[in-house]
Amino acid sequence: MSKPGQQVISRLRQMILSGELASGQRLAEIPTAEQLGVSRTPVRIAFRTLEQEGLLTKLTGRGYIVRQVTQAEISGSIEVRGVLEGLAARQAAENTLSAEQTDELLRLLKQGDSLFEKGHINEQDLAIYHDMNQRFHQIIIEASLNSAIAEALSRNEHLPFASVNALAFDQNNLAKEYRRFNFAHMQHHAVFDAIQNGQGSRAEAIMREHANATHGYAKTFSQMEESGEKIHILNNVSAST
Repeated sequence: MSKPGQQVISRLRQMILSGELASGQRLAEIPTAEQLGVSRTPVRIAFRTLEQEGLLTKLTGRGYIVRQVTQAEISGSIEVRGVLEGLAARQAAENTLSAEQTDELLRLLKQGDSLFEKGHINEQDLAIYHDMNQRFHQIIIEASLNSAIAEALSRNEHLPFASVNALAFDQNNLAKEYRRFNFAHMQHHAVFDAIQNGQGSRAEAIMREHANATHGYAKTFSQMEESGEKIHILNNVSAST
């Protein structure tokens, strides 16, 4: 997907997290495209992606409705992803990375270093990070040589914010977002080091902790519940660039 398409996905997710899009709210392509200042195509793709993620429900006629999602639902799906990706990292360490996998992971880490060295992040950076992050995780899953992990992750990705692609970006707190994504990138360095050195238990622990970075979403919903605010989440918006 194009970078504008990825930005539309991220923006819609953040609108859900912030409460700007309420549960039960109906969404249509044209007004949403006008609101975001984009064409209908990226909005259409975003709606489909968010539906797959369990954030939106397609109406019988035309359009979608924002689905209500609980903090417990998000936490549970993220925890399952952490367990599965932790297992993948451990088995990748036990199997030993191929030369091609090692080279590509090193390239991705270097790309991330360049992305974060300027000390801030924006929506364009997020689109780059999305692709980089997606491929990094995919290589580790492939290196596990365990097809059951990929199949289980595929099923789990239909739950809210369970997918590694389900990134949201708070434009109102760029300093915090920079720290969050930069820390996640440092975890990439750590898990690569563990896998490359055959440290299966360490690799598994780091990868499981890596998934916890997404728990920030769950905490957001928990705070909204405590304050009595409505919780709303959109279903999948395709995030590939």
